[in-house]
Amino acid sequence: MQLGLAGKVALVTGSSRGIGRGIALALAEEGARVMLTGRDRGALDEVAGEVRKRGREAHVHAGDLREAGEAERLVAAVRERYGRLDILVNNAGATKRGDFFALSEEDWQDGFALKFFAHVRLARAAWPLLKESKGSLLAIVGVGGRTPSADFTIGSTVNASCLAFTKALADIGKGCGVQVNAINPGAVETARLKRNLAELMAKTGLDEAAARERFRLEHGSIRIGRPEDIAGLAAFVLSERGHWLHGAIIDMDGGQTRTL
Repeated sequence: MQLGLAGKVALVTGSSRGIGRGIALALAEEGARVMLTGRDRGALDEVAGEVRKRGREAHVHAGDLREAGEAERLVAAVRERYGRLDILVNNAGATKRGDFFALSEEDWQDGFALKFFAHVRLARAAWPLLKESKGSLLAIVGVGGRTPSADFTIGSTVNASCLAFTKALADIGKGCGVQVNAINPGAVETARLKRNLAELMAKTGLDEAAARERFRLEHGSIRIGRPEDIAGLAAFVLSERGHWLHGAIIDMDGGQTRTL
């Protein structure tokens, strides 16, 4: 299927690993030129190498989006390199799980800084370029924003804030010609999920296969997701074929979310 992404310029945050890496590779497969960003320069260089092996163009800008001015520096790097921006994937950010009463003020501040405020600042910095190209912004958020849980108070709150922001931004985008949507992944095979499984195995004595099955059942999903699941959907949403989607919040979680 030709998605019409050839030659597009895409900025993917948190693209050194996991879902962000998967999205960057999927967009590159469709012919997009990608700017990779995250805090781990070495991992970003490895992903850039994978993109180039596919005969596509990739560049790296390492930085921490929690730092003042980093969003502006990143967008300036895109402008300098490509002179345009067609796609922004706001994927960066993770939050700490745990007992609400054991989580510190710093844990809450960091959760909002790395995810919510990174989304806000980068959207604001990139908007002029996206408006110029009639481009697309896609937020990768998480099902916890729809279904809060006791051990995910920070993540649920941050994700809900990101979803509200995305819906508001989509309303702005209607008047500017900028497409705005969000995807809520469920449990996906990432380094963070592997750490969660290791903790479950240590706590229960289960082997890996049994721990995975227990994890799946507890989340009510048909299986644990893979980064390429989210990446395939993202490529469609950002393509010409998905351009009528606007202001959508799409749960991709194997049936984990049971709310309407």
